[in-house]
Amino acid sequence: MKRTHLITLAAALSLSACANLGSTDAVGPALKSSEMSSLGQSQTSPIIDATGKKIGLATITQGNRGVVTSVMLGELAPGKHGMHFHAVGDCSPESFKSAMGHVMPSGNPHGFLNPEGPHEGNLPNLYVMANGIAQAETYNTCLLYTSDAADEEDSVD
Repeated sequence: MKRTHLITLAAALSLSACANLGSTDAVGPALKSSEMSSLGQSQTSPIIDATGKKIGLATITQGNRGVVTSVMLGELAPGKHGMHFHAVGDCSPESFKSAMGHVMPSGNPHGFLNPEGPHEGNLPNLYVMANGIAQAETYNTCLLYTSDAADEEDSVD
């Protein structure tokens, strides 16, 4: 199974407010022996809003068959927010356009309920409580976390 590697977290995880690609397997293959050293490796980065203010933290941890993404946020509007990985780990304030589009090397469309989706960067929605606080943990079998560009052909920076 070909999977996309996340090189840096920096701001690759983004809220919309700011892999054998195409496989129908529910769970990706286990890490190759050459990748086992990354099992349990993690990186934590701040999440910023459109003004550059830190509003939370995101942590990505490599599991055996994908990545665990944990987020803790505050000061958000209550309700449902989209959550996904972007192609570039740069969320410069104001428009976040520096993060480019979503991670989607397969070209699949956005959305878990889309009959032709989801793309690799999709994550479940984030639900923010009335007090503006949210916490979530997700697992994505289409991505791998790596701290270097061991497989440049498949890498996302």
